[in-house]
Amino acid sequence: MAKIFLTHSPEALVNYYGGEALRGLIALGEVRRNPFERDELAPAELIEAAAGAAVIVSYRQTPGYGEIFAALPELVAFVRCAVDIRNVDVAAASRAGVLVTRASPGFVPAVAEHIVGLMVDLARGISDAAQTYRAGRTPTARMGRQLRGSTLGIIGYGAIGRYLAELALALGMNVVVHDPYVRVERAELRQTDLATLIGASDFVVPLAVANEETENLIDAAALRRMKPSAFLVNASRGNLVDETALARALDEKWIFGAAMDVGRAPDQMPSLELARRPGVIATPHTAGLTPEAIEHQALETVAQTAAILKGAAPPGAVNAEHAHRLARLRGRTA
Repeated sequence: MAKIFLTHSPEALVNYYGGEALRGLIALGEVRRNPFERDELAPAELIEAAAGAAVIVSYRQTPGYGEIFAALPELVAFVRCAVDIRNVDVAAASRAGVLVTRASPGFVPAVAEHIVGLMVDLARGISDAAQTYRAGRTPTARMGRQLRGSTLGIIGYGAIGRYLAELALALGMNVVVHDPYVRVERAELRQTDLATLIGASDFVVPLAVANEETENLIDAAALRRMKPSAFLVNASRGNLVDETALARALDEKWIFGAAMDVGRAPDQMPSLELARRPGVIATPHTAGLTPEAIEHQALETVAQTAAILKGAAPPGAVNAEHAHRLARLRGRTA
């Protein structure tokens, strides 16, 4: 029976994998679980824990260190239960002949809905009022702003951007999009350059892919171009925002406020320095944390593992052309 190592800690197993997927994985082979109470294992710990395993099913906080692939001769595949594989050394895996896979984004509706919720909260002061009431005081009634008629600027027209645009249109918002790599065909949307989008939007939502090109995409210059009445909403990656510039923008009132589900703290959490500030709404990287979203990715790892144990490269494989260890499993059944 094939050996499978699951890197999720007990807490992550409950919140980010779930019982149905775990049962599916157990049906495929002998599943060994993370013996630690944490997800970020050191290379030596991961090598020891995964010894003899044909497949590692990895939580997003468990790095795929380069040295593990050569040190685990029986390992055939490193299956990531997340879209983000930036902390996986794919080049080292390829040199060792180990397949790396990623999950597809099943969290699109959840993240888009979360963004809408953050926009409503920012515009109506819901969190501020609730906190004041909980402190035993009566909040001052403040004039709110409605989403209908406001302009939403979406930076990055990928899966979440497209879904969010549809929600915004349904709410009666004007939607402006910037993405230099995609042509926006939807007639109701206006595609423009980044500077124009930032200057025209009441809500600026960066959803671009996090890479070297987009590092600190929202910098001091971008924040200065925003309307003083505008809000920044980041539920994508902390790397997209220059946090020092954002702190200054809030202090000096370049913008009205910000909401963030991500930041530069560990596991892409919002930093406490920004999250504690007045005018900021922060959530702990939970935009995609719904049963439906988690189940999608977890069950996908089960399907990928089933294919791998038959010697096939499943959808989501990123280096199939280099995964020569897969040949060991061809013609076998789990």
